[in-house]
Amino acid sequence: MNIFELLDINNTLVNIPIGAGGYAMSWIEAIAAVFGLLCIWFASKEKTINYLFGLLNVTLFAIIFYQIQLYALLLLQIFFFCANIYGWYAWTRPTASGDTLAVRWLDKQKLMVTAVISVISVALLTLYIDPVFFAFANVMVDVLNAFGAGLADPVLQPDAFPFWDSAVTVLSVVAQILMTRKYVENWLLWVVINIISVGLYAAQGVYVLSIQYSILLFIAANGAREWSQLAKNNKTYKEEATA
Repeated sequence: MNIFELLDINNTLVNIPIGAGGYAMSWIEAIAAVFGLLCIWFASKEKTINYLFGLLNVTLFAIIFYQIQLYALLLLQIFFFCANIYGWYAWTRPTASGDTLAVRWLDKQKLMVTAVISVISVALLTLYIDPVFFAFANVMVDVLNAFGAGLADPVLQPDAFPFWDSAVTVLSVVAQILMTRKYVENWLLWVVINIISVGLYAAQGVYVLSIQYSILLFIAANGAREWSQLAKNNKTYKEEATA
């Protein structure tokens, strides 16, 4: 099997007997899922190598979304790719004190600003997700066709669950940013995101993704528990060092 066959969404690894007629999981989906699970697991352990697996995961998902013509999700993977690079840098770069970035909680002011921005963003995206996505999809097709892709104009249906879809999208961006800065709240957001995703994908009949997000839910909950303890230890250490 060559690399192009491996990356083909139609190259089936296994047929999973769930849903109507089963679900043909491709090699690229399976490999991307494994990299995604490893990324989240190592992040919960505060291991910088999570960003390597994160970069591999979002690259493969970008290829998947290109093949199935989900261009907005492809763009989201580009954001995650950049966020992973920045996170890798931020986690390894020494701070002004000479130490690396420490796990901690958001202060009250940053928490309030983050909450307000998140709520407003979810509300706006819920209201405008269809026209924004339709316009974006057409622009993406035009751009790709300029490079010889030869794609037809997309025929798009309204978003099935605009509020929940918008919530997952916005909160995923916020959670990823918080993770790059080692704020504990990122895991609390991932717990919420994964709970919504489990129900959302199950409602749409994408049971494999629903199962995957169930696993991610437990990893995120464990990450929240472990990072809360790390933040507590770091705060105690800092207080003792300045006493």
